[in-house]
Amino acid sequence: MAEAIRATAAGGTHRSIAMRLRPATAAIALAALVCCMVAGTLIGPAGIGPGDTARVVLNHVAGASFDVPRQADAIIWEIRLPRVLLAGVVGATLAFSGAAYQGVFRNPLADPYLLGVAAGAGLAGAIAIVLDAPLRQGGFSLLPLVSFGGAMTAVLLAYNIAHAGGQTPNTTLILAGVTLSSISVAAISYILIVDHQSSNAVLSWLLGSFNGSGWRDLSYVLPYAVPAGIVVFLHGRVLNVLQLEESEASYVGLDVQRTKAIILLAASLAAAAAVSVVGIIGFVGLVSPHFVRLLLGPDYRRLLPVVVLVGASFLILADIGARSLVSPGELPVSILTSFVGAPFFLFLLRRQRRVYF
Repeated sequence: MAEAIRATAAGGTHRSIAMRLRPATAAIALAALVCCMVAGTLIGPAGIGPGDTARVVLNHVAGASFDVPRQADAIIWEIRLPRVLLAGVVGATLAFSGAAYQGVFRNPLADPYLLGVAAGAGLAGAIAIVLDAPLRQGGFSLLPLVSFGGAMTAVLLAYNIAHAGGQTPNTTLILAGVTLSSISVAAISYILIVDHQSSNAVLSWLLGSFNGSGWRDLSYVLPYAVPAGIVVFLHGRVLNVLQLEESEASYVGLDVQRTKAIILLAASLAAAAAVSVVGIIGFVGLVSPHFVRLLLGPDYRRLLPVVVLVGASFLILADIGARSLVSPGELPVSILTSFVGAPFFLFLLRRQRRVYF
C-alpha cells in the first residue's frame, strides 16, 4: 500500500511539473536549437569571427553585398552552414522517427533502426563499396540511393514476414526486424574480414559522419523527411490511442493494422533517408523522445514538436564535438552520441521507476 501511495504521488508530481513546463518548453527548445546552429557555424579551425559569418549569411540569404574574404565565404557557406543544417535535419528526423516507433510498439527501447533500417542500409552500402561500383555519376553520389534501397528493402521484408492473416503482431514484427538486422550485421562483418582494402572506407561510412557534407546532401534527406514528418505529426492523437491495447483501440473505431503500417512506413522512410546520407548514428532516436517525455508527459501532440527540436540540437552539438575534440581530423559522430546518449539513457532508466506512455 505504501509503495502504491508513493507511486501515485510520484506520478502526480511528474504531471504537475509537466503542466508547469509545457508553455515554456517549446520556446526554450527552439532557442537552444538556434544557439546550437550559431555555435556550429562559428566553431571551426579557421578563425572566422561572428561579424564575417553574419555578413556571409546575409550576402547569400538577403542579397546583401558586404565585403567578405573569399575564403571565409567558402568556408561558411559551402562547408559549415550546410553541415550544421544537415546535422539538424538528420537529428530531427531520427528523433521523430524514434518517437513514432516507441508509440507504435509501446516499447521504450524502440528506435528508428528496430526493423532493420540501419543494418539494411549498411549492408547495401558496404556491398557497393566493396564491389567498387560506379558510385558517382555526373557529380552525384549514388551511395545514398543504394543504401536507401537496402534500408527500405529490409523494412518491407520484415513487415511481409510478420504480416499474416491480416494482422501484424508487434512481437513478430520486432523479432523479424531483429533477425534481419543480425543477418545483415553478420554479412557486413564477413565483408570487413574478407576485404581488408575496403574495410576503412566501409567503417568510416558505417560509423556516421558529416565530414564533406554539402547542400546536395540536404536534397537527399528533405524530400523524404518532410512528408514523413507531416504524416507522423498528423497521427499525434492516433499515437495516443495506440497506447491502449489493440482491441481497445479498435473498439474506439481505429483501424489499428492500417494505422500502424502508415506510421511505421513514414518513420522508416525518414530514417532510411537519414542513414543513407550520413551513416548509422545511434541513440538520437532513442534518447530524445525519453528526455522530452520526462518533461512534458506522454501526449504525442505536445511531445513530437519538441522532440524534433531536441533531436536536432543534440546531433548538432555532437557534430561540434566530433570535429573539435580531435585535431587534426575528427571523430565519427556516432561515438559522441553513444558516449553521451548511453549514460543519459541509463540515468533515465534508473531515475524513472516507470516509463510514461
